[in-house]
Amino acid sequence: MLSRRHIRVKVMQTIYAFNNSESIDLKLPQKQLLLSMQDMYNLYLLLVSLLIEVHSKAEDHLNKSKLKHLATLQEKNPNKKFVDNILLQELKHNKAFQEVLKKRKPNDWKLDSEYVEIVFKKILDSEIYLTYMQSQNSSFNEDKKFVLDVFKIIIAPDEKLYDYIEDKKLTWLDDLPVVNTGIVKLLKKTKRNANESYYLPALYRDEEDKDFAIELLQKTILNQNEYNKEIASRTTNWDSDRLAVLDSILLKMAICELQNFPSIPTKVTMNEYLEIAKEYSTPKSSVFINGILDKIVKEYSDKGKLNKTGRGLM
Repeated sequence: MLSRRHIRVKVMQTIYAFNNSESIDLKLPQKQLLLSMQDMYNLYLLLVSLLIEVHSKAEDHLNKSKLKHLATLQEKNPNKKFVDNILLQELKHNKAFQEVLKKRKPNDWKLDSEYVEIVFKKILDSEIYLTYMQSQNSSFNEDKKFVLDVFKIIIAPDEKLYDYIEDKKLTWLDDLPVVNTGIVKLLKKTKRNANESYYLPALYRDEEDKDFAIELLQKTILNQNEYNKEIASRTTNWDSDRLAVLDSILLKMAICELQNFPSIPTKVTMNEYLEIAKEYSTPKSSVFINGILDKIVKEYSDKGKLNKTGRGLM
């Protein structure tokens, strides 16, 4: 679920927080980084559990309609297609997912039921729902497409849900696009009677990614003074006070990668930090960072200091 780019963003945020704290405990930023990455998984659980809560809301709505004193014929014999949705039924009764949900407790939707109600009403009022309920077909693929469309078109872009997530945890806003993309990919690939662990994807692609995050954080923090000198020597006509804080952190992280991660291609390192700068720093940051990194890479290459292994890594 976590991409290398998002790992770099998490490391950048952790270094920024550490540099602005009074702590000198180097164990603290590592703990904060790991918690931040784990917390992204809680956001995943929160959003997937919202699908389950909306489905439960539909069941409750249907049962209450049937019990009305003056229920109409349609209310007494309702269309149960949404309630019988195979994918949502499987998700709701997935014991492994429910156990993790109970253990982590990302949120209790019953305490924030107004958001479940908002999403539920938006679904009922949507063309997606109308088309789905009128269809005479009944298959897992159709049910899956409906759930996927509901998530992509109704849940993911909902502004009130966005505000709710922002209020819960500010850091979740950076995680939201990554998590939404991960959920869409997961739903697209799901098959009927999927293994219970299917809906509990790994946070890291592999242990190497987790190690990369920790090593990048530790080596950047431990060598900040050295990297500051590297940057200063290539910005002699630049007032250091004018150097944006995030630009400085991104440059130090990039230098750390160039020096300490032989398996990461030079172009990958440069492109990743340029893209992060475009998103998180000033409008001119990517141009500035590109210029500095170009100088560093050229000098390292000329001096044989680019320790890259494998073909095509320069």
